[in-house]
Amino acid sequence: MAECFGPTFQGEGPSVGQQALFVRLSRCNLRCPGCDTPETWDWSRFDPREVSTRHSVEDLAAWVMARSPRLVVVTGGEPLLQQPKLVDLVQLLSGRRVEMETNGTIVPRPELVESVAAFNVSPKLEAFAAPRDRQIIPEALSAFATCGKARFKFVVREAAQLDEVASVVETFSLPDVWIMPEGTSSETVLGRMRELADEVLKRGWNLTPRLHTLLWEAERGR
Repeated sequence: MAECFGPTFQGEGPSVGQQALFVRLSRCNLRCPGCDTPETWDWSRFDPREVSTRHSVEDLAAWVMARSPRLVVVTGGEPLLQQPKLVDLVQLLSGRRVEMETNGTIVPRPELVESVAAFNVSPKLEAFAAPRDRQIIPEALSAFATCGKARFKFVVREAAQLDEVASVVETFSLPDVWIMPEGTSSETVLGRMRELADEVLKRGWNLTPRLHTLLWEAERGR
């Protein structure tokens, strides 16, 4: 595990602005150069013994249940690398709404689909992914598109990338599409939202800010 934090706000997507707790897991199967949490996977820059710790499912559940927010966001890294433990964790969080953030490259197990409230799926565009990474896995993306619990969020730097988003949306019949500007400062996020807004509206999609960045810039644990 990389970190637990909150209460804070969910900063992205359909649940933006809601009070939430975050459980961030270590390890990822992608190596995106623009990743904003490289300490969860980039062992060329970080020592995993210093930036990650081991915790039991019971300890994580106890941490969540001792706090008031109903929304719990499990993020990473790539949480679905630890699916069996995730099922156990979600089942211990009775009365909480658990949203799972994922890059959409790993097929979710049926028992995980049944347990979570929603998957926040963020497929990576070609310019964002590392060379030779398979950022689009058709069978995984199709499984999320048909599971009935997935929303799809694309991180976009400029309006020209929306054609690539449209291609993925059409190929996999993705429902509930959200566009989020790439950026680690409030100035960049607001500027790109303004650049993207009209075109996102024209295509019938949703636009989400990076609320945590607008409020706290690049401060961690907020």
